[in-house]
Amino acid sequence: MPLFDLTEFFKLSSALNYNLSAASLNRYNVLMYIIGNKRLAADEAGDREQKGILMEALGYLFSAYSDKRRRLGPMAVLHPLRSAAIYTRFLDNLSLVNLLTLLFHDILEDVKPGQFDVRKWKTMEGQLYSLMQRMDSVDESKLMQNLLCLTRTARESYYQYIGRLLDNARSSPELVAVKLADRLDNTLDMRIDLEDALARIDFFETIFQILFVTNYSGYKPMMDHAPTSAINGARRLYQLFKNAVLLSLIRQHTPPADRQAVKILFDAVSEASLKEAQRTLIHLISYHVKDLKDQRSLLLEAMQYCYSGRSDLVTKPDGSQLLDGLFSTYFRHKSGKARNKHLDILYQNKPLMLQASVAFLVIFLSFLNDEKFYIQGISASGIRAK
Repeated sequence: MPLFDLTEFFKLSSALNYNLSAASLNRYNVLMYIIGNKRLAADEAGDREQKGILMEALGYLFSAYSDKRRRLGPMAVLHPLRSAAIYTRFLDNLSLVNLLTLLFHDILEDVKPGQFDVRKWKTMEGQLYSLMQRMDSVDESKLMQNLLCLTRTARESYYQYIGRLLDNARSSPELVAVKLADRLDNTLDMRIDLEDALARIDFFETIFQILFVTNYSGYKPMMDHAPTSAINGARRLYQLFKNAVLLSLIRQHTPPADRQAVKILFDAVSEASLKEAQRTLIHLISYHVKDLKDQRSLLLEAMQYCYSGRSDLVTKPDGSQLLDGLFSTYFRHKSGKARNKHLDILYQNKPLMLQASVAFLVIFLSFLNDEKFYIQGISASGIRAK
């Protein structure tokens, strides 16, 4: 499937959810769907043993995530399953350690003993111990090292966390691809619509009409405004910011050895982010900034801003340009409470959200156009306005 296609992502989620909802859960069917019926080892015995380990891993995940939900409501276990499925779709040769890394990439953050009664926690510990016993010591050590690298500590900012992960990726290059698969799933998992909002329109034709066609009557949405979800437009823009940070930091570090896998997933995250910026902009002109003159004025102002090169930088707010200070004012905060406060302020500023969508369009197109592009002012120590 195209790794950034939202409709295919909905199908992937539906297929996994259908299997997970079955009266008699067949872990083998779930596993084979995730790995695309591929082999894990050349010899029959090795392939069977590694698949057995993965089925034990699935059993542990189903127990650990049994009552957990994603922010929009679906089962939380879908995230590691989809991330692994996304990762395997473009690989011919699969690695047991890499698959386990993807399936378990969040468990050190998500799964704590205080969340379960004593009996269930002991059962889960037994499942994990049994799984580890079946692995050779080198693979077990590698898996634990990977999971520690992928786990953000309470003291780390997002920038420091990604910087540490990329430092460790010099000796474990698979970590970059794993993190990109994780971010790709998170990017696609921000909507729970019945279909992709872009499925029935030509986005760039719509923008062209606004800018150039004098008798254009404006874009008319096919549906009424849906109720506000747990992830609103401002929080979607923040997720795009996190993607821009990750991609910028990857670009500034030495490319890992597994370059082809990283490039495929890097481009897929860029494409998915590009599409999400389009959906946000279409939503804004459909329901919030509906006057054509206002739309045209905001688009032209954003065009001038981006063409000046300022969308390639972290900037300070100067009071004269809406986009100046976007990253440093609304997105940079380490504290979730402070960040949510500023995202709530951003959500009330629909003209800025429209221009921010344009800026993100330019940013992710630039990542795709230029292999050396990154946003200046982003580093592992944080963001610094230019």
